[in-house]
Amino acid sequence: MHASDAPPSESSDILAVAGSPILWGSVVAVFAVIAIQTVIYYQAASRAAPNVGLERKEVTRAFRAGAIASIGPSLAVSLIAITLVSVFGTPGVLQRIGLIGSAAFDVAAAGIVAGTEGTTLGGEGYTQQVFANVLLCIAIAGAGWMLVTLTATPLLKRGQGAVERGKNKALMGLISSAALLGAFICFTYQQAARGFGPLLVLIASGLIMAALLLIAKTFRQHWLREWALGIALVASLAFATLLPALGLA
Repeated sequence: MHASDAPPSESSDILAVAGSPILWGSVVAVFAVIAIQTVIYYQAASRAAPNVGLERKEVTRAFRAGAIASIGPSLAVSLIAITLVSVFGTPGVLQRIGLIGSAAFDVAAAGIVAGTEGTTLGGEGYTQQVFANVLLCIAIAGAGWMLVTLTATPLLKRGQGAVERGKNKALMGLISSAALLGAFICFTYQQAARGFGPLLVLIASGLIMAALLLIAKTFRQHWLREWALGIALVASLAFATLLPALGLA
């Protein structure tokens, strides 16, 4: 019996159901919401800019820098997403990337679901029924992130307001800086602990970023400051692809 002739619960032809109109419709809805949010945030930032002493050109420069800086992470996630098409299907991959953007989370969650079904992602026994369960479970898991954001954000905002109204108004800036520093240190340690190859990529990315910022400062190339992070990320990805050929992976 061919995979396409088997009952839906037993068929392993995932792509036959992965491109259903319902899934594509949900993808369009997700990206429409993202586009609308982008416009709303841009307009809100533009209106608030004069109140904090920012000129129009500074706002434009900030958004441009953010867009450029997103190229590297987006490229890295996209490369991983391509490999997941056979497991989640194109609509599934686009929706997960659009909502969560964490391929590692989706793969881990989907792997747990497949494991409870007695199979592995894309392996023998990965039927259409397992595929449907995987999408349902990672959607529920992703909803948890959103619920936490919706409930925790107002609480954190009230706490921030209480701190800023206190005697030590600079404390909020210190807390924010410490949180960012802690997050970056955590990410750095996670990559360095993965092995010699990732450690080399980490060092290379840091050196490339430092060199770009030094060049920008020395030669007063302000545009390079905006492009530095994106260039460093893409260059680091290229360096990572060379490691196996050099026998350093």
